[in-house]
Amino acid sequence: MTLPPTPGQTVGPFFHYALPYDGDSDLVPSGHSGRIRLHGTVFDGEGTPVPDALIEIWQADEQGNRIAETGSLHRDGFTFTGFGRAQTDRTGRYTFSTLTPGAVDDARPFFAVCVFARGLLDRLLTRAYLPGDFADDALLTSVDAERRSSLIAVADDAGFRFDIRLQGENETVFLDHGPA
Repeated sequence: MTLPPTPGQTVGPFFHYALPYDGDSDLVPSGHSGRIRLHGTVFDGEGTPVPDALIEIWQADEQGNRIAETGSLHRDGFTFTGFGRAQTDRTGRYTFSTLTPGAVDDARPFFAVCVFARGLLDRLLTRAYLPGDFADDALLTSVDAERRSSLIAVADDAGFRFDIRLQGENETVFLDHGPA
């Protein structure tokens, strides 16, 4: 007997009660010499900030090493796990304290980004690339030239700003991750 598939359910906004943890958005402690800020705003299709989204990042360390530390949710003040989670505030803003990632393989330095938000039937995956020359990055050069800027963070005084647009004009390019 084959059972019918279970209908999709939205992924939020319940996650604000269950997923945050101490130090979730601080991948490195205050005072770390290489500490930078990755921050931005999540916007819906009408350009309105989304106050109840959750953003996760994964990243390489400064030398481009993929991190294989267990206990990504554990913050001990000196072990860099390469994983972080941040809620948007009431104005749709999120922020991470982290390190500038190094290049991995043939890709330019980037943050892997996962977005959970109300109304989504599944998470959204994208990348936030650091500014630079992208001629050798296979994923970024596969994106239509007029949409590439939606994947590139902008340098500022504290680190990098990466706004996420869920729909509409200047929608962020999201990656197909196949069936869940």
